Amino acid sequence: MTKYIFITGGVISSLGKGIASASIGKILESRGLKVTLMKFDPYINVDPGTMNPYQHGEVYVTEDGAETDLDLGHYERFTSAQMTRFNNVTTGQIYNAVISKERRGDYLGKTIQVIPHITHEIKERIKKVAAVSRADIVIIEIGGTVGDIESLPFLEAARQFRLDAGCENVLYIHLTLIPYIKCADEIKTKPTQHSVGTLREIGIEPDILICRTEKALSDEVKEKISLFCNVRKEAVIEAKDVASIYQVPSEFKNQILDEIILSHFKLISRLSNLKEWEKNVVERIINPEDRVAIAVVGKYVGLQDAYKSIYESLAHGGIHNNAKVEIKKIDSEEIEKDGPEKLLSEVSGILVPGGFGYRGIEGKIKAIKFARENNIPYLGLCLGMQCAVIEFARNACGMKSANSTEFKLKTKYPVISLLEEQKRVKNLGGTMRLGIYPCKIKKGALAYKLYGQGLIYERHRHRYELNNKYRSALEKKGMIFSGIYPKNNLVEIVELKGHPYFIAAQFHPEFKSKPDKAHPLFRGFIKAALEKSKCQD
Repeated sequence: MTKYIFITGGVISSLGKGIASASIGKILESRGLKVTLMKFDPYINVDPGTMNPYQHGEVYVTEDGAETDLDLGHYERFTSAQMTRFNNVTTGQIYNAVISKERRGDYLGKTIQVIPHITHEIKERIKKVAAVSRADIVIIEIGGTVGDIESLPFLEAARQFRLDAGCENVLYIHLTLIPYIKCADEIKTKPTQHSVGTLREIGIEPDILICRTEKALSDEVKEKISLFCNVRKEAVIEAKDVASIYQVPSEFKNQILDEIILSHFKLISRLSNLKEWEKNVVERIINPEDRVAIAVVGKYVGLQDAYKSIYESLAHGGIHNNAKVEIKKIDSEEIEKDGPEKLLSEVSGILVPGGFGYRGIEGKIKAIKFARENNIPYLGLCLGMQCAVIEFARNACGMKSANSTEFKLKTKYPVISLLEEQKRVKNLGGTMRLGIYPCKIKKGALAYKLYGQGLIYERHRHRYELNNKYRSALEKKGMIFSGIYPKNNLVEIVELKGHPYFIAAQFHPEFKSKPDKAHPLFRGFIKAALEKSKCQD
């Protein structure tokens, strides 16, 4: 029978429930168990697709085209589980489903209430993922903080789930904060006691506590937490700050968290095997042979989570090349004001990520021109590809007013234009070109060398595309269209002749990169940047 782990958070937000959930998935996979993970988000939006990155952070896109929470990225990077639209559940989705059923008359005249109808719908989503994935263990992360009114239906569903599935098949883990008061030189357990007390008032008794802390927890502190929170001492897990998130699975394994979980479920499995992970990922992060500086030129650099998968993918490229990637976050509006030379002269690679809207675009274009003219390795992603085409059209092809119709509808040279199928779209939520599409790669191109194959599949999230009317003019001046979506003849990858590494993709390769299997475009980008760095030295 499938086992279920519910992970909740207390005291404050941003404690790292997503990393904790993914790390637990990793150590359970290392025992030979099949896992899948889910994220419950309390907001009423159906998905994060229409939210500003400053509101929500990155929107992570799954193979089947769902716009989901960024924590699903952690799940896929740490484990072999493949996320789908069913692995991210929001309050908006649940209420939308229940109201739709009520409108159809499915409830046969009943009064629709949070309990049992909303909670029942939540539980059905969990059972559906368990059935489809055929996982041994389903890990469910409940967003928000215990005590928030928005997450109460999810917590109630989690409480009911133990009654439905049986105590031996459900386990509750609570992630909490143990603050350190510097002036008193004391660790305080009271916030954790209050958080657990709030959770128990809801009806959930945590089996395991994961305690985020700056300082190591003494046996005395663990005993106190155990006594006041009614959790076994060995089930009080220390989650001390570490240099890299990829160390967390080993930290949990060293505290026998996997053994505690398996003991609760009465499961027998093989011994844990994280040797390859520790050797090929953690060791290379902690003791890299080289260092390289990479500029990420974006418009949301003020928020760490806005480009989460990109930052992680750059780190993966560094792991593959045994180098530490030092990321320099550059606001593209600053380049508009101060010019690229001042901000980009000391980096060995430039990356321009995706985004929407005209703000900061001219700064991105200036950064790309700087990379092209100075032979600095460049990687463009989605909007970063579109800006590369605009820059090349303006400065290499003589189309001085070239632009995207997203930014200037009546531009003389619309080198980037709205996809044909998007012209009929009225609703903005979930209607972009989303999910996985095939891309045929031109033999002899840099992309072919990087991928090592002629047909790839990548994830997309966009409405605009390179205008085929201008392909011939761009090609004559040295732009290579090395990746094509065969069905609609859409350009997916562009390169430049004579440049050491200039490649840009309409898709989002960052969604398919893992620490132990860096994406080819990021592997190649960091390798080229390292070579550039050595030349600069």
